[in-house]
Amino acid sequence: MLTSVEHHNIEALLGFCVDGSEMILVTDNICNNYLDDYLGNVNRMCILTWENRLKICIDVARLLDYLHSRSMPEDEDIIINNYMNGVDRIIINNCINRNNILLDENLKAKIVFLPPNRNDEDTGIQFWKCGKDSYIDPKYKDTDILQRQSDVYSFGVVLFEILCGKKANDQVYFKNNKNGLAHVVRELVNWETLEKMIDPIIMKNTSENILVQNIGANRDSLSTFIKTAYYCVAETDDQHPTMRVVIKQLEEALSFQVSVLTYIEIGFRVNYKNLC
Repeated sequence: MLTSVEHHNIEALLGFCVDGSEMILVTDNICNNYLDDYLGNVNRMCILTWENRLKICIDVARLLDYLHSRSMPEDEDIIINNYMNGVDRIIINNCINRNNILLDENLKAKIVFLPPNRNDEDTGIQFWKCGKDSYIDPKYKDTDILQRQSDVYSFGVVLFEILCGKKANDQVYFKNNKNGLAHVVRELVNWETLEKMIDPIIMKNTSENILVQNIGANRDSLSTFIKTAYYCVAETDDQHPTMRVVIKQLEEALSFQVSVLTYIEIGFRVNYKNLC
């Protein structure tokens, strides 16, 4: 079933091996480990420029949009590690988190698909039970009903992890709110005090001055990103954007950043030429 879903941001299944009780899946060789290995590690996070981080988020968003809008064959009722809506025939990943986002040697993000570990006795549908409270959509937690917005919420948590440079279960988020990252950042955005939680690596290099080359975020890029992430983890699911809208907003954030760096590069070349 893993081979039934093909996308360049899915870790490719190359084969499998069964040796007695041992069952092994053979997948792509990803060089740079999981996103989990970067978050909270200052030395590793320094590698991830703001542009890198935006591109990683866009990679994951494009995959989710593909899953949410993919047409399924009529005879394919169950997809590995996903819940499929029997009417719309879409795929809900239900396990977007830092532990299943891999980064290759070019920092391109790929998602790991895993066999299902839960079966709904009423419908017979199999899907992956994520088991990480920080990422679980509150509506799904209360009703046990999966929908596209469930993935959008989980993805929003990942967006804030990448922005803040810390894992969603970092104790800093539980000091003032027992509900964790999503609840904390919503409060900070509403109070306009989120900046104190943003990864210092990008904040210390963030500037409105387009003549300052940096690994940090241009203000417009940062503002667009935060607004997008905020609505992904909004309190009610009717506020959650579709992944198609999320992609558009993240690409806009990237365009702000890239246009700034392009301007700097062109200016540097002109000045260097004049010096010569």
